[in-house]
Amino acid sequence: MAERWTQDVKPFLAKWALVAVPYLWSLLFFLAPFLIIFKISLSQTAIAMPPYVPVIGGLGDFLAKLSDFTFDNYVFLTEDPLYYSAYLSSLRIALVSTILLLIVGYPIAYGMARAPKSLRNALVMAVILPFWTSFLIRVYAWIGILKPEGLITIALQSLGILGPDEQIHVYNTEIAVFIGIVYSYLPFMVLPLYAALEKLDATLLEAAADLGCPPTKSFWVITFPLSLPGVIAGCFLCFIPIVGEFVIPDLLGGSETLMIGKTLWAEFFNNRDWPVSSAVAVVLLIILVVPIVIFQNQQKKA
Repeated sequence: MAERWTQDVKPFLAKWALVAVPYLWSLLFFLAPFLIIFKISLSQTAIAMPPYVPVIGGLGDFLAKLSDFTFDNYVFLTEDPLYYSAYLSSLRIALVSTILLLIVGYPIAYGMARAPKSLRNALVMAVILPFWTSFLIRVYAWIGILKPEGLITIALQSLGILGPDEQIHVYNTEIAVFIGIVYSYLPFMVLPLYAALEKLDATLLEAAADLGCPPTKSFWVITFPLSLPGVIAGCFLCFIPIVGEFVIPDLLGGSETLMIGKTLWAEFFNNRDWPVSSAVAVVLLIILVVPIVIFQNQQKKA
């Protein structure tokens, strides 16, 4: 009996215990918080602490107050143009930023993958190095660079490109937001691209050259298609968090930059409307479910 336990039952339990760990992790840190937010989104605003009703104390209390829940907050989001404008603006900024990140990040990753092996680890470290500094501090540093009297204006005045009284007005514009996003999220684009390009078989390019294929054509026929898993991974790793970005638009974009992260912050902290802000968060999650599922499927194929 003990031998059968060791041979059959124990490995079976160990296998299922190993599989259950990520599901328990997701249940604890994703599903449970989401259910709490979803419950708040079905509540009504109240002058109390917490600022919504009904407040549920247990399963019996939940069943007793079930009739008090309402979808009015979701209806309100469809009636106020501010919210769908914020969603559309966030998707547009995230899409443009992701394209810019790909344009900037691909040559960097390609150069890293083609560098001598002795230098590759140092180049990867150079890409990761900004993470050793606080994200907030790095964004604040761009304020000193982009503001009208900042380093860019001083440098251009020193070079004689601008007059003594002329300034560059980039701060508090969408251009500043794109600069901040591209700078902050560039490692998330470069590293997946580098991982895909570094595994590329160089003999394929040599064979193409021997057959008379020019370098430009061999790049689009061989290199880029083989690097598509890295391109897809990098794009989703950047696009998904950029949609909900709050810090960069708030610090670099000013009041005119409309993104859903700023709208959610205003509802939650300024207006103290937790039910509406929770509804905004739930809808944002639903919007991002599609790219998240696509990204997971791509990772499984890779």
